Amino acid sequence: MIPAFCDWLSNTPFSMAIQNAFWVIPTVQSVHILAIATVMASVVMLDFRLLGVTGRGQTIPEMAERFLPWVWGAVAVLAASGSILIIGEPGRELLSQVFWAKMTLLACALTLTGVFQYVLYNSNKFWERRKVVARATAVVSLLLWCSILAAGRWIAYMAHG
Repeated sequence: MIPAFCDWLSNTPFSMAIQNAFWVIPTVQSVHILAIATVMASVVMLDFRLLGVTGRGQTIPEMAERFLPWVWGAVAVLAASGSILIIGEPGRELLSQVFWAKMTLLACALTLTGVFQYVLYNSNKFWERRKVVARATAVVSLLLWCSILAAGRWIAYMAHG
């Protein structure tokens, strides 16, 4: 079913336009990479604050207010640029087990980030009072986001389709 969908998608006018314009894929990949850098920098700053490594001059809510908008904004850019990449090369992405692993990890990371934000806004001091939970959350978050990054790179080196 997925191979048939990939065949159909790759023959749509939008996909063909992406495939035939030599500059689209590299440009969209560049935007995608910049958005990844934005997410990673923001997540690392927040997680390092949860670990107590950096930003101790600011509260966790202050750090979250500073960096979470960057995370969510960059995730929106990633969704848009990633969609264009999928439409342009559906077989490369949708037929890759690594792609699906990346999407699963991304769902977990976004859920964790959403839970972090939900708890933060419903209990302003939760993360500062529960340091063990904060540290564990930061470690899991870092592992998830780094795994997403690695899987994204790995897709380029895996056989697909």
